[in-house]
Amino acid sequence: MKILMVCLGNICRSPLAEGIMKTKVPENFFVDSAGTISLHEGKHPDKRAIKIAANHNIDISSQRSRPVTKSDFEEFDKIYCMDIDVLADVVSKALNEKQRQKVSLFLEVLGDHKNAEVPDPYWGGMDDFENVFQLLNRGCDAIISQILK
Repeated sequence: MKILMVCLGNICRSPLAEGIMKTKVPENFFVDSAGTISLHEGKHPDKRAIKIAANHNIDISSQRSRPVTKSDFEEFDKIYCMDIDVLADVVSKALNEKQRQKVSLFLEVLGDHKNAEVPDPYWGGMDDFENVFQLLNRGCDAIISQILK
């Protein structure tokens, strides 16, 4: 199983989701992250995201931002988007219905469609990053539970 986490710049939410998910999946799973924009391409995650992950014994410091590519739709089985705008951008890159079916909102798995977006902590403080971490952690647990059924 190959899972891709996607947010806007691939420096806050999706690197955290990647790091969290890697601690929960079986060894034969592959998890990566990407962004819908290339503004931060090649850069490490936001220092606050690295710090929050480290506070939970997860090291995301070696991750590098990259944009979503057309090959991601062939390579990955599941593509999870952090918010509705990211979802729309990713779906617009899909070449066919089979590829579109791989894409969903990350938090939809929790069943609360009104609050299915992971807020972007970029403009906030450490509390915002911690809240996002906790939300991502819950989402990762639910996704793994669903996939392993």
